[in-house]
Amino acid sequence: MVSAFFSGFLLGGSLIVAIGAQNAFILRQGLLRRHVFILCLVCALSDALLIGAGVAGLGALVAASPRLLAVVTVGGALFLFAYAALALKRALRPQSLTAARAGEDSLKTALAACLAFTFLNPHVYLDTVLLVGSISATHEGAARIAFGVGAATASFAWFFGLGYGARLLAPLFAKPASWRVLDVLIAVVMAAIGIGLLVGPG
Repeated sequence: MVSAFFSGFLLGGSLIVAIGAQNAFILRQGLLRRHVFILCLVCALSDALLIGAGVAGLGALVAASPRLLAVVTVGGALFLFAYAALALKRALRPQSLTAARAGEDSLKTALAACLAFTFLNPHVYLDTVLLVGSISATHEGAARIAFGVGAATASFAWFFGLGYGARLLAPLFAKPASWRVLDVLIAVVMAAIGIGLLVGPG
């Protein structure tokens, strides 16, 4: 069981530690120190829910629903393009880049964006439900559960580490120019992921 747990942890970690829309969002909120705990918790719990569904066997059902994946793909791409435009707008307006002004987003708005980044991204279903779910099938009984718990634990460790670890970069982001660079990078990442979703693999 211990071996299965660490196998799941390593797989989950390798899938989640990448530059993506969700991670970029959490990084920015961490720098602003706005709603960090609840947003990290929502991201981690969402991953745990999807991983649990995959381990329970939902992966095969999702794989058999190409229309569902198509709808999520288009919706996710449109959302990413919209957020990229907002990030670019922030970058073009230096007066809106200070932590005090940029951190005025309400918890409701931040949660809505967080959930959209999570559930409008078809890759999250491919990674958590399909990939983790299918690999967990190589384990049986308690070992399979331990594998899923390990993968979910990696999500908790990553999101909270990213959200609170971002504060170490606070001195760098005391200057508006740093926020401009970050928002430009976020805009590029969001747009690139959106294009990638529409173009598809290959």
